[in-house]
Amino acid sequence: MDFSQQDIKFIPGVGPKRADMLAKELNIRTVDDLLHHYPYKYVDRSRFYYLHEITEDMPYIQVRGKILRFEQAGEGRNQRLTALFTDGHSSIELVWFKGIRFIRDKYKVNTEYVIFGKPTRFNGHYNIAHPEIEDLNAFSSSGTSGLQPFYNTTEKMKNSYMNSKALQKIIFSVVQNISRSDWPESLPEHVLKRYALLNLKESLLNIHFPQNAQVLHAARQRLKFEELFYIQLSILQQTSWRNQHVQGFVFAHIGHYFNTFYEKYLPFELTNAQKRVLREIRSDVGSGKQMNRLLQGDVGSGKTLVALMSMLMAVDNGYQAAMMAPTEILATQHYESLSRMLGDLGVEIALLKGSTRPKDREVLHEKLRDGRLHILIGTHALIEETVQFHNLGLIIVDEQHRFGVEQRARLWKKNDRPPHVLVMTATPIPRTLAMTLYGDLSVSVIDELPPGRKPVQTYHYFENKRQALNGFIAKQIRQGRQVYVVYPLIQESEKMDLRNLEEGYQYMLETFPQYKISMVHGKMKPAEKEWQMQKFVSGETQIMVATTVIEVGVNVPNASVMIIENAERFGLSQLHQLRGRVGRGAEQSYCILLTKVKLTTETRKRMEIMVRTNDGFEISEADLQLRGPGDLDGTQQSGLPFDLKIADLGKDGKMLEIARQTAMDILENDPTLQNEENRMLAAQLRKMRNKTFNWSAIS
Repeated sequence: MDFSQQDIKFIPGVGPKRADMLAKELNIRTVDDLLHHYPYKYVDRSRFYYLHEITEDMPYIQVRGKILRFEQAGEGRNQRLTALFTDGHSSIELVWFKGIRFIRDKYKVNTEYVIFGKPTRFNGHYNIAHPEIEDLNAFSSSGTSGLQPFYNTTEKMKNSYMNSKALQKIIFSVVQNISRSDWPESLPEHVLKRYALLNLKESLLNIHFPQNAQVLHAARQRLKFEELFYIQLSILQQTSWRNQHVQGFVFAHIGHYFNTFYEKYLPFELTNAQKRVLREIRSDVGSGKQMNRLLQGDVGSGKTLVALMSMLMAVDNGYQAAMMAPTEILATQHYESLSRMLGDLGVEIALLKGSTRPKDREVLHEKLRDGRLHILIGTHALIEETVQFHNLGLIIVDEQHRFGVEQRARLWKKNDRPPHVLVMTATPIPRTLAMTLYGDLSVSVIDELPPGRKPVQTYHYFENKRQALNGFIAKQIRQGRQVYVVYPLIQESEKMDLRNLEEGYQYMLETFPQYKISMVHGKMKPAEKEWQMQKFVSGETQIMVATTVIEVGVNVPNASVMIIENAERFGLSQLHQLRGRVGRGAEQSYCILLTKVKLTTETRKRMEIMVRTNDGFEISEADLQLRGPGDLDGTQQSGLPFDLKIADLGKDGKMLEIARQTAMDILENDPTLQNEENRMLAAQLRKMRNKTFNWSAIS
């Protein structure tokens, strides 16, 4: 059997119990999984210090010497064990507060040890609490000397004595096995030569136990390239297969509905960007291939109008269209704005929500099945089994990052032949992330705002400027404007955040007794939330105190001020989304970022970027570099189809482009990877796809 696929329970030092914990906590089941659990940092253990060299600012120290004596004090939980340790010139105290019996049994006086730990000064003397101790003879053969790796573990693992050190010992025994045997390569020779990459065996040996900093860098580069290369190869191969094998509905002509709408119902002149995107969509749906297109455009750029005109292309050719939104508020808003734009054109449009009454559903389902209903707008309710279309030709998914993979897949499968798919996002996606998340989609960008829109002016205020801010709020309301005040609601500190929100609401009531105020948060019942929102939309209330529940879906052109409380707790992309709630009318709008005075360097950078630019793409690139891809949307989901173990999309953009180009070059000459030199690539892809969901078939 291939050693890389061996169950880890058979590795020395693991066994069934530890194997079960590694599987549950870190998803490590095989030797291969274990070797791809990379260290998150390294500490140089090649240098030995003398005790007289110790200073307080040292993060750690490593010393050779002997224990002279042990002393035990205290009782029960208050026990303490100290040992006097000498390097032959000076001495230091080692201290333990737990595991005392184990320490007394294991370590002997007058035996040579290596100790490693953080020195702390107490009462004028240095000590090291709970140091790592290793027999001097065993030290050089344990993988500890040189650059020592540190591994991420969980609290549960640490409580079961499975800390970084324990993991290091297990991995060291595996690496010793590899170093004595042949290890199969996972990249073809022509790719290794083209970029002068280390082979896989050397890379794995040196990522865990590097000989020096240079070879560690070479190992990291090799493993990063491989990770990004296989992701791109997988995406591009599946895209190529789909283009060849999946036929799309042909929207052969532009007809009555589209032309009449364009000539008589268009609410405003299309921007050049909107016209360009419509031409791209028109080309796709007329090509005979299934369209898979991502439409990116900032809040207010006119994506909804492009979506409607795309749906009219479907209706003109005898097909139905569906549009799925993540919330009832947003679905209702789309339905109302599309109905208003369509007027008496004769296009039958309906709204389906979770709260739609059974009687209304029956009528809707019947019209949907027999084809009388042309366009259906809805929430997750669209993917229910009972929703059956007569002839679904186009699906539009709005704010698609809010939907899970399986939800989108179920909508995709409403037809035997897949409909055309247009996914839209108002969260601009950095190029590197788009290549990874949506590498199989064609990308369209609306990079112009409709005429008459003024860019939102953004200011960063500290909390001590609240009085001046209150004066500004009052002035804006006197001029007939409305104001949002947004508080964070983060899962980890939900109770505290809700309290802050309620205190903020009370503060607004006391500060502005002459005005009416709405309060909205996600913990409210839907009906209450809807009622409060509608009061603000209609202008009955002048101030809305809310959480980020209003980030997507509330369109109030009269609201011209967005105040974001505790702005330091939001990511850049989320701040940009919130800012997009204002600036939707013709009046000048403002976004005020309110923070505490003491800020980290990274937070200051975030505030500076927000004040400097309204460009969503510049903001998303900066967010990727500051925060990484895991939490770009401010939600606790990674959103990445593949678990990146070593590559960093914020920093490895150039390498991603090289990896993508390499994959394209290989597939151009050998689309099915049948050539002898590329067969290992096909085998690696099969192994990889067994572990991951087929994302390309969904978007």
